[in-house]
Amino acid sequence: MFDSHVAVLLDQAVSLVNTLTDGEAHGRGYTAPRGADLVGAIDAAVPPTAGAALPRRVDTAQAKRLAGTARCLRRVFQAVQDGHLDTAAEAVNGLLRDTGARPRLAPAEDTPWRLHFHGADDSFAAGVGAGCATALALAVGGGLASRLGVCQADRCDRVYVDTSRNAARQFCSTACQNRTKAATFRARRSAGG
Repeated sequence: MFDSHVAVLLDQAVSLVNTLTDGEAHGRGYTAPRGADLVGAIDAAVPPTAGAALPRRVDTAQAKRLAGTARCLRRVFQAVQDGHLDTAAEAVNGLLRDTGARPRLAPAEDTPWRLHFHGADDSFAAGVGAGCATALALAVGGGLASRLGVCQADRCDRVYVDTSRNAARQFCSTACQNRTKAATFRARRSAGG
C-alpha cells in the first residue's frame, strides 16, 4: 500500500480535485469556488500543516494555478476509472513536467530527512502540485492505479483513494454509499409490490 507520506499527498490530490473542480457532489450540482473564495478554498483543501515545507503565500495567481492543477489531477482519476491507464500515465507525465516535480531530501523537524518532490524555492502551488503529481505517478506506475476512483453514486463525480484492505471501495463517502443503498432498496421495493 502507500507509505504515510504518499498517502498524505494522495489525500491532498483528492481534496484539491473535490474542492476545486466543478461537477456533481452527493447528488447535487457542484460549482467550485472562484474569485475571492478560491484562496480560502485552497486553505481548506490543503491545511497549513500539510504543506509545512513550503512557503505558504497563496495569492490569486497561486490559487488559479492550483485550480488548474486540480483539473489535471481529475483527468488522472477519471482515466483510471475508465480503464485508460495510458491516458492516466500521459496526464501524470504532463503534471510532473508542468509542476517541475523533482525529488530531494530535506531536513524535517520530526525526522532527520524527508523526501520532498519540489524544489526548495518553489511556490506553494508548484510544490503542492509536484507532490500530488508524484504521488499519482507512484500509484499509476506502482501497480496501485486501481486504488484511484471516481464515486459510483448517481449524480456524484467526486474522487477518492481506496485504502481498504479488499480494494472494494466504490463511493467517495458514506453519504453516497447510503444514498445508493437506499435508492436500490426503494427500486426493489417498488418492483416487488
